[in-house]
Amino acid sequence: MMIGLISGRLLQFSVFIYTQYLTISGVLRGALGIGQFTLVFQQTMNLASSAEAILSQYSSMSIRIKYIDKFFEFMNMKPLITTNTKDITTIPNEPTPTQIEFVDVSFRYPGTEINILHNFNMKINSGEKIALVGENGAGKSTIIKLILRFYDVTEGKILLNGTDIKNVDLGKWRTSVGALFQDFIKYQFTFKENIVLGNTRNQNNKDLMNEVVEKAGIEECLQNLPNGYQQVVGKMFDGGMDLSGGQWQKLALARAFYRDAPILILDEPTSAIDAKAEYEIFERVQKLQDNKTVIIISHRFSTVRNADRILVLNGGKIIEEGDHQQLLAKDGVYAELFNLQAKGYK
Repeated sequence: MMIGLISGRLLQFSVFIYTQYLTISGVLRGALGIGQFTLVFQQTMNLASSAEAILSQYSSMSIRIKYIDKFFEFMNMKPLITTNTKDITTIPNEPTPTQIEFVDVSFRYPGTEINILHNFNMKINSGEKIALVGENGAGKSTIIKLILRFYDVTEGKILLNGTDIKNVDLGKWRTSVGALFQDFIKYQFTFKENIVLGNTRNQNNKDLMNEVVEKAGIEECLQNLPNGYQQVVGKMFDGGMDLSGGQWQKLALARAFYRDAPILILDEPTSAIDAKAEYEIFERVQKLQDNKTVIIISHRFSTVRNADRILVLNGGKIIEEGDHQQLLAKDGVYAELFNLQAKGYK
């Protein structure tokens, strides 16, 4: 495409130079008057501008066609992670929510030689509120990706109520998990549609919608929108109202809650939210998620301190484990990180 555009530009320039040569020669020979020369020059410039516009449109269309080709190429890709239909089994109903267990799990990302997790063991009990803390690169987000089966383990296995995750129907498993990642999407749709995308099979549950709006702490924002739930958010479309970073994150949090899945995963869910609003949100989560398993990743200790169990990770291993008070009493890594963060508020 680039060669074609360069050739087109060269041809356009050559034609322009040639026409100017002919007209100037005509003037010098007395075959053309000044007025005729001016007319020919203007028409040549108009022709050149039209040719340039055509080339620009061609370039723009070619770029868009490339995007469309990439889209269909992506849609036609076969997923690497699939359910093994020969060995597919049903997760035992009990306990509910599902118990998750890592057994001697080692994992490295495709194309790399370094294990992010090595002989990693962890059990998340049904209905437990778990927090994963640690420095960047400790393996926290990797654990979440493995639970959601975005990747398969390199060694070992992950058990769901005792059943290997590789033998569980992938679609059914993912419907039982609601997740919010720190790089969430801002949908330029209505306020309601942003929430409903959490579970499109349950679009008109008004009671649940009001509940998740309150739980996510975004009811005040909703009350200030001229069209309420039908207000378009974002500035892409006419009449849309943009939200602040914190409001967008609360809306994404409401979307995750609306999924109403038995397992809820929150990866840095309140990074753009002020400390007071964050505290209120997690107070609601603790009260209203009694029958659900909640897994939280956060660098804010005010977020994780109320978890039933806190796992401190370093180098892909659990180096400390317990609740907030137990870990402070150990005076180890967690206590050091907590005190360093607390010092900033004194």
